[in-house]
Amino acid sequence: MTSAAPAPRVADFGTLSDGTHVQRWEIGDPGGVHAAVLTYGARLQAVRVPADDGSPVDVALGLPTLDDYVADDAYLGAVVGRYANRIAHGRFTLDGASFTLPRNDGPHTLHGGPEGFHRRVWSGEGFADANREGVRMSLRSPDGDMGFPGNLDVTVTYSVDRHGTVTVDYHATTDAPTVVNLSQHVYWNLAGTGSVDGHLLTVHADQYLPVDPAGLPLTDPRPVTGTAFALDAPLGPARRSSETQIARRGGLDHCYLLRGGATREPRPAAVLTEPASGLRLETWTTEPGLQVYTANTLAKPFGPWAAVCLETQNYPDGPNRTWTPRPVLRPGGVYRSRTEYRFTATTTGKPA
Repeated sequence: MTSAAPAPRVADFGTLSDGTHVQRWEIGDPGGVHAAVLTYGARLQAVRVPADDGSPVDVALGLPTLDDYVADDAYLGAVVGRYANRIAHGRFTLDGASFTLPRNDGPHTLHGGPEGFHRRVWSGEGFADANREGVRMSLRSPDGDMGFPGNLDVTVTYSVDRHGTVTVDYHATTDAPTVVNLSQHVYWNLAGTGSVDGHLLTVHADQYLPVDPAGLPLTDPRPVTGTAFALDAPLGPARRSSETQIARRGGLDHCYLLRGGATREPRPAAVLTEPASGLRLETWTTEPGLQVYTANTLAKPFGPWAAVCLETQNYPDGPNRTWTPRPVLRPGGVYRSRTEYRFTATTTGKPA
């Protein structure tokens, strides 16, 4: 981004059936890396990055209209919460009290429930300085929202800096003990179209969580060494593996335990590259886990395996497990998380 780049641009994106207006914010350098964010679900609708030849590639799957997003059940580009991933049987216990959540993934609760944060209209506020520009998305989730306790005030800040890094900062506070695990459900395709079978993915993890047929963790973590989870080949062979863990999900849909666990500052989590476009995406995060999902059940207009999700987050079913860190937020505490998406052109090694 140059100092001459314009401030964040905002436009109307449509109106919901209840009369609520939805905005579309554009941030970043129109001639370099820039992104579009919707107040509906705080969604990343687009991330455009210059390829090796300078032509822009939209590397994030998005939909053209608000009606399309209302009909979407794949969480395209959305912030998911209060708890990303699954909570077993839609229930958990906290400080001796039991809480029941609506179930929207068979017998389990997925991504905060059927009316989670992906279905809410957030408030957007643009900002810019000499180094970056962005938009702050704010939401209050009231006590009892989708069964979760406590009034939760959430801010998700999207920004693009002068180097073209797209950063997502999460911040939340509560007035009662609750559980929080926020993530971004962007679907990446560095070619902009087609299958991601030719994409190369490296994850900085030595272990993953095996799952049952419903996607819930089965046992303690297992090593990736010597398995298709080592991801030392293009995504195509990995997601077509006959290994039971992958075959039962129709591809990858598993949480990796990142080396070092949760951290104060972002560190490398994964590297995704695509030979045709010459683009490379590094994902950095403070989170302990990375859910890798090869879009195994993605519907039209894209279809299965048209993207890969790299969901930085705490571990699935965390409220019911003894794994650390526990996803509990208490009054006076602050939930903080940061994920960075760093783009380069693979043949030059320079920022995209």
